[in-house]
Amino acid sequence: MKKYIYFALMMLTVGCSSSDPQPTASPYAGEQTRTIKALSAEEIASYRSGEGMGFAKAAELNHYPGPRHVLELADDLHLSDEQRTQTQQAFDEMHRAAVALGEQIIEEEARLDALFAEGQAEAEAMQPVLQTIGALQADLRFVHLKAHLAMKTILTEAQVAHYDQVRGYADGTAPHVHDPSRHGAH
Repeated sequence: MKKYIYFALMMLTVGCSSSDPQPTASPYAGEQTRTIKALSAEEIASYRSGEGMGFAKAAELNHYPGPRHVLELADDLHLSDEQRTQTQQAFDEMHRAAVALGEQIIEEEARLDALFAEGQAEAEAMQPVLQTIGALQADLRFVHLKAHLAMKTILTEAQVAHYDQVRGYADGTAPHVHDPSRHGAH
């Protein structure tokens, strides 16, 4: 009988100790010291430099090359002088707009952060800031996607196919759709 009582007490002890939830740190731990809590230093740097940040992934992965990468691959893609000029113009236009919008997003995120930091966060105060951030992010994404659209009019179909191959997208799962309205056969 003593064996059974001892065994039951052991099981009860083991069961209680293993079921105690252990507190775990939040994945946000350490981020409370950021200047703008919702943005990492890397995100701020990306906004300030006009980087794509994945905003044009829908275009990039569906045969709409990005101008920055086209410029990087200009020799490999055998771009003509005219194509290089047009690509550089598309990039410059996108970059100027992206940097300006990125700065505005950072400013609005700082405004949102300040509402909470100063104890002023209320629905009426937050909503317009959030709407502005959302509109700016949509505008930024549009700027990047529009630059990818421009590349479809600048490059030939063969150049787009080669771009996809060099970038690692030509795995045969996404067929290239012929668009007769394209006039990029330079």
